[in-house]
Amino acid sequence: MASVDTGRPVQNNRPARDILSVSAWGKRKPWKIVKMVLQDGDSARIGATLNALTPTERARAIARLGEDSRGLLFQRLSPGDASALIQDLPRTQAVEIINALDAVLAAKIVSRLPDDERTDMLGAIPRRQAGSILRKMDPRTAAQTKRLMAYPHNAGGGLMTTDVLAFPQSWTAREAIDELRRNRDRYARYDVQYVYVVSRGRRLSGVLRLRDLLLAPARMRLRDCMVREIVSVRADESLDAFYPLFHEKRFMGLPVVDHRDRLVGVVTHERAVEAAGDQDRKQLLKMSGILGGEEFRSMPLGRRMARRLSWLSLNVILNVLAASVIAVHQQTLSAAVVLAVFLPIISDMSGCSGNQAVAVSIRELSLGLARPADLLRILGQEIGIGLVNGAVLGFLIGAVALVWKGNAYLGLVVGSALAINTLLSVCLGGILPLVLRRMRMDPALASGPILTTITDMAGFFFVLRFAGALLPRITG
Repeated sequence: MASVDTGRPVQNNRPARDILSVSAWGKRKPWKIVKMVLQDGDSARIGATLNALTPTERARAIARLGEDSRGLLFQRLSPGDASALIQDLPRTQAVEIINALDAVLAAKIVSRLPDDERTDMLGAIPRRQAGSILRKMDPRTAAQTKRLMAYPHNAGGGLMTTDVLAFPQSWTAREAIDELRRNRDRYARYDVQYVYVVSRGRRLSGVLRLRDLLLAPARMRLRDCMVREIVSVRADESLDAFYPLFHEKRFMGLPVVDHRDRLVGVVTHERAVEAAGDQDRKQLLKMSGILGGEEFRSMPLGRRMARRLSWLSLNVILNVLAASVIAVHQQTLSAAVVLAVFLPIISDMSGCSGNQAVAVSIRELSLGLARPADLLRILGQEIGIGLVNGAVLGFLIGAVALVWKGNAYLGLVVGSALAINTLLSVCLGGILPLVLRRMRMDPALASGPILTTITDMAGFFFVLRFAGALLPRITG
């Protein structure tokens, strides 16, 4: 057995609990511990070591392992332990690992995931590899997974689990409870709070809380004690449309039905929150100029470069357009060099104001609180904020210029430019996501760069144009 960074060799016959204790670890890094135990080759010991790490330490340790070591780790683990480990990792990291594994091993691990997570996993990896994994899975599980993968990723069908309690409305409470007892091993893994009542053809008729079922008279029919006013989700309905229901009604889950009102699954509150968080993270990454989803430094260098350069290259062109305004007015800037100090301030402050409006509009679009048709309403609301914020910011920067240079005309130029540009950027930031959505473009991806380019050009133009008109008074 190889020694670790303390210089003390670890004996193969050393009890696992000694390795797992904090005193035994000392200052060893989690990934070094995993490498050390991985070399030992004892599957039980590897699993125990990983269980002793926190989820954060596990993710960090696996990220520091090479691709070969990661593959060896998942070969040594039992499929059940490997599946549990995959569920603890960040989604992007888990997808990278499954995509790199042999199809047979990947199928054993993925088959043990909950069906909604299995669908997400296979939907996130390349189609060819996903097909290979599906062919190695149990035919029944593979067929069910293919049905779920046919739904849009962020729709009710794509987020639902088919692990749902559904009993005929003609059953009595005793029959339903007996069914739960007979199949308690299968139902124990279900994350459910409700029993759904169905009629012929599995059409959704009502819902019962588990508590109400247990307290109902034994001979009472489910149709007589169920709640008939049901809030359900269509399988093709988007997350944005039904996510607010979880906050308004505090549901633990929402039943999912097809176009014939047949019960096909349930979207849990936890799953909806997770999907909404993933959606927000993707929007943030796009607004930050990182395309293609999350990025980790364990990913191949070429893929990371492509994700970043694809947007940075376009930004070069946009920045050249903004700089061209300065080139046109270079004589004014040469005569009043002090303006160069204020140009980046005005550009940055206006951009910040506009990005605030962009963030609010994108969030309202994602929650269904705003639509492209609301453009004039949103513009009117942003004009008020733009006027007030522009006046305040313009006064502050104008006062700074006056105190610094003692020139009221310089203060008037930079203050007016910032005030007008702030109004422009706030209005543009409010409506730009709506315009892009109407044009079927991604607001999170395009709003920021477009806004930045326009506000930079406009800010430079206002400062240099106003300064040109008052140049003798600024330089005199």
